[in-house]
Amino acid sequence: MKAFFQKYKHAWVLLYGFIYLPWFFWLESRANQPYHVIHVWLDDKIPFVEYFIVPYLLWFVYIAAVFLYLFFKGTKKEFYRYCFFLFTGMTLFLVISTIYPNGHLLRPTELPRHNIFTFAVQILYQADTPTNIFPSIHVFNSIAAHRAVVNNPKLGRNRLIYGGSFILMISIILATMFLKQHSALDVMAGIVLGTLMDQIVYRMEFSFARERVPKRKRETVI
Repeated sequence: MKAFFQKYKHAWVLLYGFIYLPWFFWLESRANQPYHVIHVWLDDKIPFVEYFIVPYLLWFVYIAAVFLYLFFKGTKKEFYRYCFFLFTGMTLFLVISTIYPNGHLLRPTELPRHNIFTFAVQILYQADTPTNIFPSIHVFNSIAAHRAVVNNPKLGRNRLIYGGSFILMISIILATMFLKQHSALDVMAGIVLGTLMDQIVYRMEFSFARERVPKRKRETVI
């Protein structure tokens, strides 16, 4: 373990988990308390489609895969940018949910069909409360992952990876609404926040772990 942290000193960012996880589970523990209901007219127009459980669950793999790739294969600058993107939005989400308890009443009282997909949705509903939803972290983090892929010199030039990442990002965003996990308002807030963070992280010049450039040897003048 000591050798690992000596080799990968940027692993210190994992300490953020000790902030995020306790805070998040504390928020979830307040699910039975009064909260502001988030709802817009578009929510009533979107049907429940259980097949979107597939991209919704792939979100966990997607976010982790980009994280691990940049951790082991990317530059520290790329890795720190990705973490800064993720952690900023996630922290803002925690603050908003603490100050403004929120949730929705969109989940169907009865699932229309019984199959392996609706079974997975039932498990999801039992594990995740319909509270603390604004803005959608599924949406925000998906944007962060895709932008990290696009801005990586190797991944961004691979059409298959680029296209697959884009399709997965869009599928996850749609899944949050078609599974009735989020209101369209949560999704729009996640997109706006993600777009803003993209401008900050990838369009503005910040010193994210500047790469060390070896000093040039002085040329001997004869």
